[in-house]
Amino acid sequence: PYTTLFRSSEFWTNMDYEFGAGYARVLAGDLVLGSLGNMTALEALEAGVAPKDVWLAVCETQDIPEVRRLGPDREPRR
Repeated sequence: PYTTLFRSSEFWTNMDYEFGAGYARVLAGDLVLGSLGNMTALEALEAGVAPKDVWLAVCETQDIPEVRRLGPDREPRR
């Protein structure tokens, strides 16, 4: 389970990593997320839904394996 703070920048980093920078924007604007009231990812973010919840809804809808839901490996912040 994902319990850390998750910013909108991390949402976009994960989207770009998983789907590619160009397609991530298209997907965020077109993919309807039933678990978020039939909003797109962009609509959900604009409505104030937590970026983590939007990311996980995208993952669920797109059948992203759990091992990839944490996004790319990154060096820890100091």
